[in-house]
Formats: sequence, C-alpha cells, structure tokens
Amino acid sequence: MRLTTKGRFAVTAMVDLAMRGGQAPVTLAGISERQHISLSYLEQLFGKLRRANIVESVRGPGGGYCLARPAKEIFVSEIIVAVDESLDSTQCSGEGDCLDGKPCLTHELWYGLNKTIHEYLSRVHLQQLVDKHNAQAQAQAQGAAPIVLSKSAQA
Repeated sequence: MRLTTKGRFAVTAMVDLAMRGGQAPVTLAGISERQHISLSYLEQLFGKLRRANIVESVRGPGGGYCLARPAKEIFVSEIIVAVDESLDSTQCSGEGDCLDGKPCLTHELWYGLNKTIHEYLSRVHLQQLVDKHNAQAQAQAQGAAPIVLSKSAQA
C-alpha cells in the first residue's frame, strides 16, 4: 500500500477539524500547532480537500475551514483519494500487466489487499474517529485500557 505521510496527515488534520469544528471555522495554524504538521503542507492538503468538497473555507477575520458535510458522512477513503494518495499495492496499478503484459504470480494477492483496504477505509467515517478519540481520552483519565474501533467499522 502506498499510503504515505500525505494521506496520514490529511486524515489527522481532518479529525482535528472534526473535533473542533461546528461553532466557528478552524484555522490551519491551529491544526498545525496541535498536530505538528507544517502550515504550508496543510495549505496544500486543504486546497485539495476544498476542491473535493470535503471542506469549505471561510475568508476574513475569524476565518478558517469547516467540514462541508457532517463528520459521519465523510469517509477516510475519500480524504485519502482527495489528496491524490494511491491505495495501490500492485506494481501495475491494478491493470494486471505486471510481468511482460501479464499478471505476476502474486497479482491477485496484492489486488485483494487493495480492495480490502479500500473497503475498510470506506466504512470508517470521521465521526467514528472523533468518538474513538474522545472515548480513549475519557478512559485514560479514568485509568482504563485503550479502545478499538467498533465491530461495524472492522467488519
């Protein structure tokens, strides 16, 4: 899988936005400071997220970014695709021409992995990640063990 820093940072920034959004736009400077992600890098990512209609920008004093729709309607897979990340484990971009125009011996293995990853990330929405973070923070405050994603997100 070619999930790089770009995709991870985009998802992290979107979870931060979802956690703080709602009442007022969230600044990229704030996300940058909280998540330790370069402001210029966030500007590039959020430009792509805005063009994909995942976030909306608000200009002027008090401006920043808001989610374009509810967090439970924004899936991790869309975020990754919006920032031009590839979820492709094959060497042939899924075309099946990996070895002299024919599928290599392990093509189906890597193609199946791609499909499984995409299906999983298409079931995980921002609200689940926010809820998980909030539950973990509450559990840590009470001294409990970490919490994993719900069974429905893992199925």
